[in-house]
Amino acid sequence: MDINKTLAKEFGLRQEQVDNTVALIDDDKTIPFIARYRKELTGSLDDQILRELYDRLVYLRNLEKRKEEVSSAITEQEKMTPEIEAAISAATTLVEVEDIYRPFKPKRRTRASIARENGLEPLAVLILAQEDSTAPEKEAEAFINEEKNVPDVQTALQGAMDIIAEDISDDADIRKKLRTLAGEKGELVSKAADPEAESVYMNYYEYSEPIPKVANHRVLALDRGEKENFLKVSVNLDEVAATDIILGKYIKHNNACGELVRAAAEDGYKRLIFPSIEREIRSEMTANAAEESIKVFASNLRQLLLQPPLKNSVILGLDPGYRTGCKVAVIDATGKVLDTNVIYCTPGPKTNIEASKRVIKGLIQKHGVTTISIGNGTASRETEQFTAELLKEIPQKVSYMVVSEAGASVYSASKLAAEEFPEYDVSLRSAVSIARRLQDPLAELVKIEPKAIGVGQYQHDMPQARMNDALSGVVEDCVNSVGVDLNTASHSLLSYISGINASVAKNIVAYREENGRFTDRKELLKVPKLGKKAFEQCAGFLRVRDGKNPLDNTAVHPESYAAASSLLSECGFTLADVSNGGAAGITEKADSLGIANISESLGIGVPTLTDIIGELKKPGRDLRDELPPPLLRSGDIMEVKDLKPGMELVGTVRNIIDFGVFVDIGVHEDGLVHISQICNRYIKHPLEAVKVGEVVKVRVLDVDVKRSRISLTMRLDDEAEKSAPKPKKKHEKREPKGFDPSRIRNSSFKIKTK
Repeated sequence: MDINKTLAKEFGLRQEQVDNTVALIDDDKTIPFIARYRKELTGSLDDQILRELYDRLVYLRNLEKRKEEVSSAITEQEKMTPEIEAAISAATTLVEVEDIYRPFKPKRRTRASIARENGLEPLAVLILAQEDSTAPEKEAEAFINEEKNVPDVQTALQGAMDIIAEDISDDADIRKKLRTLAGEKGELVSKAADPEAESVYMNYYEYSEPIPKVANHRVLALDRGEKENFLKVSVNLDEVAATDIILGKYIKHNNACGELVRAAAEDGYKRLIFPSIEREIRSEMTANAAEESIKVFASNLRQLLLQPPLKNSVILGLDPGYRTGCKVAVIDATGKVLDTNVIYCTPGPKTNIEASKRVIKGLIQKHGVTTISIGNGTASRETEQFTAELLKEIPQKVSYMVVSEAGASVYSASKLAAEEFPEYDVSLRSAVSIARRLQDPLAELVKIEPKAIGVGQYQHDMPQARMNDALSGVVEDCVNSVGVDLNTASHSLLSYISGINASVAKNIVAYREENGRFTDRKELLKVPKLGKKAFEQCAGFLRVRDGKNPLDNTAVHPESYAAASSLLSECGFTLADVSNGGAAGITEKADSLGIANISESLGIGVPTLTDIIGELKKPGRDLRDELPPPLLRSGDIMEVKDLKPGMELVGTVRNIIDFGVFVDIGVHEDGLVHISQICNRYIKHPLEAVKVGEVVKVRVLDVDVKRSRISLTMRLDDEAEKSAPKPKKKHEKREPKGFDPSRIRNSSFKIKTK
């Protein structure tokens, strides 16, 4: 297999793009670096496509390696044939390779292997040949041998049939056809392990669905129900259709031998093939569902990390609690902790509303607080109510926002938090984290293990290594796309920068603390263990504000400084103009001179030239500034019981899952917008139409006060949707009646507690 050609075909790319990208990957260039600074070579492929290509490259290389291993193993057994060699070469998946290897793979003792040890393989060959002249019982007499535990004809024939059944089971072609049949025509079936037991899986106690139509989230729900011993899940396959595939290949004549082969084939299917195929189908469905779930998680995480920071604000963080009170932390515009306290504004043994109000009012007055950030965990509702009432009593204009505190307790108890805030206890560190999440989500959330951030579904059921790789890649892409301030970034943030590992990140911080702030990027080369190769990878993503060279505060890579200076000169600007924003008109000037002409004269590609122009126009720009700001509230909160069908509200998308989105509308419980209610056009997945953190307008469709469930619609221009949604058409797939995946224990559809 020519892997690069395969990649080019699968991804619809030019061969040159793939060849260059693979060469860069093999040269240990990171994905963020390749995406940003090698656009001419890759054809401007973005980081997400590059990661998909990388994952596929790894798979195909592993496939080729496994082919070589299997080929060598078969050759060592002196059983290699041109047909087997061709089959191995043509295999496109690891499953196909393993099917080919199955007959040659060392096996544990089986009925067939025992029969072979007893010398019955020649009898199996005779029967399988199905010659009319062969009388099975008579031929079997020659194989009777008391010493080999073959006392009679029936035992000999049974042993021969066991061998035939196993040989059929090991037939790669048969297995491939049956796997295809199961995948296209099989049904996934679920029954209750105990019909009397109550559980959140009751809607799956009598469930079946064609395998091709089973949604990924249902696969994961069934897997979890089975794991928790509430469900028995199986695959149903038409046995007649399946055995017909086997018989069509193995039955040659309708004679005595043919009947024995038929019986062996049916036994092999029931005892060996189908259980194996069922496991493979289930495993494949789970793997596919997990991969799609990881993609959704990764997309949600990307959108969450890139939420606009609340700049130039003094923020008061509130970590709600009952018995231990509500922890308070105030941070300045740079994230520095100014003050901490504990108040008792929620029901508990020490409740004192008036004293709590005096503390918060004093902090607002003393530090000029402009925004309050409230964690959405335990006691969040009461804390929000307290905050809303307090804001009505003060003259200052202060807003608040409820933020997800998923992972805050994990971070506050971590070694990293202890190093960062050795003077504070765990609860106060959590309050600081909640405040910083509103101030700069990216800088704060990188301190937390990605899977603990809580935007996705069933993350605890995912293959952990694969999920960690995917989510770490998202964090890396986000950090590098935004860039970080070299003189203020924590070592946890720096460790995600291209070319910098945790050790080098700590060395950068240590160098900064010992020698003072960096004045230019070149000074990085003085940091221990940060060599020229690492500098090439990281320099463009690190910003030096108010440094010696204005270009150090841009995403222009040092390797392009000469080109940037020449560009400024050609367009009539200077480096000083970059510092004071005087180069804002460089785009118009470059267009008048002709981008292609400038590209040729400077000897750089058009994509790189375009990026440089954008950076010189807005030095130090933050791509997050172009996004809508977070939705802040100032008072007048409601409860679920206050909601009525038809009410129109504004909310923030908190989580996106396969069948809909959860929207925070300020009533503590997030409302669900089913995928059918997101927009008027057909979409396969909510991610096609909405993003985590997006501020959206919704209308209330239905409210279940007892179960605190809110049904919403975003189809505000559709008058028909003001009432409850109409039943689905017959050909559309419904969720099992009453099914509410958000109720599944330990799922991450909604995280309201730490």
